[in-house]
Amino acid sequence: MDSQVMVAIALSLVGGLSTSMGALFVIISQAPNLKMLGILQGFAAGLMLSISFLDLAHNALNSIGFLKGNLWFFAGVIFFAFVASFIPEPTLAPSVDVKSKKKNDERGKDLMKKHHRQVLFSGIITAIGISLHNFPEGMAVFLGSIKGLRVGLNLALAIALHNIPEGVAVALPIYFATQSKWQAFKLATLSGFAEPLGVVIVAYLFPSSLSPEILEGLLGAVGGVMAFLTLHEMLPLAFEYAGHKQAVKAVFFGMAFMSASLYFLEMSLPKEMSL
Repeated sequence: MDSQVMVAIALSLVGGLSTSMGALFVIISQAPNLKMLGILQGFAAGLMLSISFLDLAHNALNSIGFLKGNLWFFAGVIFFAFVASFIPEPTLAPSVDVKSKKKNDERGKDLMKKHHRQVLFSGIITAIGISLHNFPEGMAVFLGSIKGLRVGLNLALAIALHNIPEGVAVALPIYFATQSKWQAFKLATLSGFAEPLGVVIVAYLFPSSLSPEILEGLLGAVGGVMAFLTLHEMLPLAFEYAGHKQAVKAVFFGMAFMSASLYFLEMSLPKEMSL
């Protein structure tokens, strides 16, 4: 078992570190303007919504039934809504009451600071959501590697391709808000480490008698969390910076891209496995 775990960890790192490749695409390019940031935020929102509704929630509904799947999904929504209620929203700092020109300059600086705080918060939330999604992928790599090295390797490579745009989704807002290539790369890479963590937990910490129904329910709840954070944090930024028409187009393009990725990932899985 130990050798299988080590192989699974190595394979999951292949998939997990592909988020770093996505981050590299971001940090080697010129920092985007606000409109481009909004379009890319819309694309990332489409990725997240597709993962939430067409992957995690869909699998929960099929595995444990419509009622239980929905209960788990909305439990995730309520949980994260409760958590978000304690997170302060970025607000404008009070303007200094001086000459009109100076006051306008201060307000402009305050507005830019607000934009940066909003984008940074969105990037951190996106990293959390991507990490939650990567966690069950690590479990799948472990289960696939038990069946054989070929199965585990094929699955890890499929997940690697699937994770590159997720690295973009995490690194982009962090880079824009902080202007730090290192911070953007670091956070995207850390979100990918959720995959080997999934291997460790499923191999050593989960009891062997863990109910598949509870596991599917938890993944459905993760879908609810991701749906809430996307609608609450990412879409408003996309609408504000890119405009509604461009943002909506970007959202559906992101959904189509992730749906295709999920399809090819599903094709690489053995019939008795799914993410």
